[in-house]
Amino acid sequence: MTHTFHPTVLREYDIRGIIGETLGVEDARAIGRGFATLLRAAGGKRVAVGYDGRLSSPMLEAALVEGLNASGCDAVRVGMGPTPMLYFAEASAEDIEGGIQITGSHNPANYNGFKMVFQGRPFFGADILELGRLAAEGAWADGSGTSEQREVMDAYIDRLLTGVRDIAPEKLAALKIGWDAGNGAAGPALEALTARLPGEHHLLFTEVDGNFPNHHPDPTEEKNLADLKALVAAKNLDFGIAFDGDGDRIGAVDGQGRVIWGDQLLMIFAEDLLRILPKSTIIADVKASRALFEKVSELGGTPLMWKTGHSLIKSKMKETGAPLAGEMSGHVFFAHDYYGYDDALYAAIRLIAASARLGKSVTQLRSEMPALVNTPELRFQVDETRKFAVVDEVRARLAASGADVDGTDGVRVSTADGWWLLRASNTQDVLVARAESTDQAGLDRLMAQIDEQLAGSGLERGEPAAH
Repeated sequence: MTHTFHPTVLREYDIRGIIGETLGVEDARAIGRGFATLLRAAGGKRVAVGYDGRLSSPMLEAALVEGLNASGCDAVRVGMGPTPMLYFAEASAEDIEGGIQITGSHNPANYNGFKMVFQGRPFFGADILELGRLAAEGAWADGSGTSEQREVMDAYIDRLLTGVRDIAPEKLAALKIGWDAGNGAAGPALEALTARLPGEHHLLFTEVDGNFPNHHPDPTEEKNLADLKALVAAKNLDFGIAFDGDGDRIGAVDGQGRVIWGDQLLMIFAEDLLRILPKSTIIADVKASRALFEKVSELGGTPLMWKTGHSLIKSKMKETGAPLAGEMSGHVFFAHDYYGYDDALYAAIRLIAASARLGKSVTQLRSEMPALVNTPELRFQVDETRKFAVVDEVRARLAASGADVDGTDGVRVSTADGWWLLRASNTQDVLVARAESTDQAGLDRLMAQIDEQLAGSGLERGEPAAH
């Protein structure tokens, strides 16, 4: 037996496709067989399996377990929940060596996919391509594994609450917080968490619904925060937290309804963490604000700019021993007092703790940040075969011009006006650009530089690509 995946499905950081078009039960079974084959070769045998609230997830979960069993691995089924709950099941249990979450993350309702962890490390890039090779050759191990259900939600909530164990209960009781689960998989965990957290909590859309009837669960798009902003204003709350479809990315608004973007949340977390662990390395991706890197330096930490992508960031954290990392996209990783994976529910708890320890409201912390003008993430379609070549051409021209360029991931160019970034997406046929300045005139000049470089490679910005 062999299996061929649709060419668009095996991605850099995860596996993802459209149900009934590019992804289905046979793919799930093949993923199970391939993952089990690799895990057994590495000396492992037991895999935690979880899934999100999408309509197609139970069907994929059943097929995945069949595949794991057919290649000799035992499945520990933790049921529906956020992706970080699956990561927790893998990280906290000594008898489990791997984990697979079935999730479409923040993609439209007809998508689904798989996020994987292998003996405590991210499973991505070459690992995912190896699943494709094993399937094409039918080079799977044979065996007969077992399947068991395991309840982990209560233990997961207990673990989240340790993030505020040193905060005085009266400080927590004084808080008024809004929460928006966006009908994603974090809803039930959020209900359980806030039921045990002192303070006043107002919850939106915690009922899991794979059709996402209220708004799309992607907190990095400001339009998806409208309901949360309205709640914060109507109830006069201190701040609000939003989650993506599988609970590994966080969004936030302060008491005035201002968005606190991923890099701004990281500034708050860094200020708190560097008091606890002075001189720490703190990692952020290349899309993050210059203000963040400067803030970490001011506070005595070591800022490290790294490539975008949750698997790449997790790997860099392990390599450097960094206790904290984050991305513009709202993935936040705490290795201090936690496991080093991206968990938006734990990040929310650490935001509450940071505000309490720093003695400042979230609104005050947001107000203290420098006022900068920046673009959202600009994405535009470029042919898959051309996207990396364009970045290389731009890099060569900039090098010849003597520009101040950081080449960690694409090109990030610093000028007197601020900085701009151009990089190729690892997951889509798009180029991604971003720019930041102290004022609009500076931002316009930076955008003109981006346009000039694109024109040099025969492209123009055009309409943003859908994603």
